[in-house]
Amino acid sequence: MTDAVIVDAVRTPIGKGKPNGTLAGVHPVDLHAHALRSLVERTGVDPARIDDVISGAVGQIGEQSMNTARWAALAAGLPESVPAVTVDRQCGSSQQAVHFAAQGVIAGAYDVVLASGVESMSRVPMGSQAAGRDPFGPQVAARYPDGLVPQGISAELIAAKWGFSRAQLDEFSARSHQRAARAWADGKFAGEVAPLKAPGPDGALADVTTDETVRPGTTPEILAGLKPAFRADVWEQRFPGLGWHVTAGNSSPINDGAAALMITSSETAKALGLRPRARLHSFAVTGDDPLLMLTGIIPATRKVLARAGLAVSDIDAFEVNEAFASVVLAWQHEIGADPAKVNVNGGAIAIGHPLGGSGARLMTTLLSVLEQTGGRYGLQTMCEAGGLANATIVERLD
Repeated sequence: MTDAVIVDAVRTPIGKGKPNGTLAGVHPVDLHAHALRSLVERTGVDPARIDDVISGAVGQIGEQSMNTARWAALAAGLPESVPAVTVDRQCGSSQQAVHFAAQGVIAGAYDVVLASGVESMSRVPMGSQAAGRDPFGPQVAARYPDGLVPQGISAELIAAKWGFSRAQLDEFSARSHQRAARAWADGKFAGEVAPLKAPGPDGALADVTTDETVRPGTTPEILAGLKPAFRADVWEQRFPGLGWHVTAGNSSPINDGAAALMITSSETAKALGLRPRARLHSFAVTGDDPLLMLTGIIPATRKVLARAGLAVSDIDAFEVNEAFASVVLAWQHEIGADPAKVNVNGGAIAIGHPLGGSGARLMTTLLSVLEQTGGRYGLQTMCEAGGLANATIVERLD
């Protein structure tokens, strides 16, 4: 049976959103193109050999519309003969792109494929694709007559269900910043980040080399001073007794960024003289309660472990998207993963969460962590709007 391997992976620095983010002046097509171009240059593969570009983006409107992957591929200088497609599984869009790319290779439909993702939340604000319209329709409303909720409220409901205190959320979040700051200081992101130039407020180009939302001085005491971000009368009336522990400090920020991976088979990699970094071992995707919404990572993790024939103890590194601290803490509680193996170089609360680009970013970081620690198996999972979740297991190759 044909396998699927990751030849290489690269990401942009993750910028903070407007008004002060250094990537806010970069068109999302150009930001995405930088990741694609950097990846192809690093591998040395003839771009004409690429069979497809599969990319994730959540805000598919405005500057990220009309199959943005196609325009990024052309902006990156890929031949016109290379096709591209944009997928949307919400925050897991580019992780799903990795799944589709790998599954295409395994099926024999592709020899070489790029999986990537982008989100410029500065230029395409979160939720703008709905533009005040109802994305659910009357039949969904009939199935859930009490109504669905924003993700921040789901994070509050998760904190309440699992009994997490405000202090626990803030401690987790401070640790994310500390780990990311230490990883940058120790050079652990150097191999995965492709710096770029971006126009500043005066129009002059400036080098962007690091993630902008990592705050080395963050402590639980500082985070404790922040007010709840989602508390409002309408939600207090509907959910009396919630602790209101979710703040901007224990949630992921608004970000801009992109990432890309090259996926092929072991046989094709050998023929092209490439050394694979990891094998894509197992995949899972699942649905869960759309009210709690963000808990799908729990059944997704169990599903992918069962498919792989592995136990939690077999996994050497986990990348779990830190949309909110309560989400990862609930996952850890249910799965029993060693916290020392989870997001060891920091997570999205510090590094950032550029929606459609996050799945590819997490996989890029997971490869680095496995190589830095000598681990064999890595597991990536991320929650997605609507009660969805992807999970992926990779095996590092020597």
